[in-house]
Amino acid sequence: MRFSPMLAALAFIATPALSDTIQDRFGTTGFHDPAIEHAPGDGVVRLFGAGGPHSAFSKVARAFEEKTGFRVVIIAGPEASWTAQAQAQADILWGTSQQSMAAFLVTYTAFELNEVRPVYLRPAVIAVKAGNPKNIRGFDDLLAEDVRIVVTEGAGVYNTSGTGVWEDVAGRLGKLEDLQGFKNNIVSYALGSGASYREFERSKVDAWITWPNWPATKDDLEMVELEPERVIYRDVNVVLSPKADHEAAQFLDFLVSEEASILMASEGWIR
Repeated sequence: MRFSPMLAALAFIATPALSDTIQDRFGTTGFHDPAIEHAPGDGVVRLFGAGGPHSAFSKVARAFEEKTGFRVVIIAGPEASWTAQAQAQADILWGTSQQSMAAFLVTYTAFELNEVRPVYLRPAVIAVKAGNPKNIRGFDDLLAEDVRIVVTEGAGVYNTSGTGVWEDVAGRLGKLEDLQGFKNNIVSYALGSGASYREFERSKVDAWITWPNWPATKDDLEMVELEPERVIYRDVNVVLSPKADHEAAQFLDFLVSEEASILMASEGWIR
């Protein structure tokens, strides 16, 4: 019996996986532990998320503590290092992009996806070595034959805001040759921004499409702004646990205050 194209199409439509949503996947990750009780209400406001925003958040947390006396703890880094603690104690999660937060909440089922709140934006920039030895001034300089580029990618196995950013920038003007030229110069696909930064430390990398907070906080990096027509933005967002300490909501209000905005802007975060 021959399998007709029509039957093939119907079989494809009927495949259960096609109806999957993020909500369908809640609790299915390797990090999720259903035995952990989510009970953050202990008098300490705890925020968990990927590295990057944590240094600016720490400045805001110190200012909040000085004003209110409430203790705020910022826990950042690779998810594997804090996932169990966050499932038990997180008052607040932050995501370094919307796609990153959506991925987080498949694990952290106590939080609601529709409660995620974008609070700051930052533009993609070029990070170069201190002194800018290749004299990189903009995107077109990244296409030179002798430029070595590291990009941040999740590759389907790591949750990072950097996933796809280089492609967004390279393809921004709709020119395939820009994307191909950029790709030809990629020497490393790093799993996470921390790994991308380590490539600068240990190898001959000249440039990295990243976020302003990295060159703002690292003495061995400098920032080169992308041309306005190349710039893309991603946000940092937060979500509050329904069981959070009362002070956690107060902290989120302070996080978007004028005073906090000045502190966040010192590392490239804008509203």
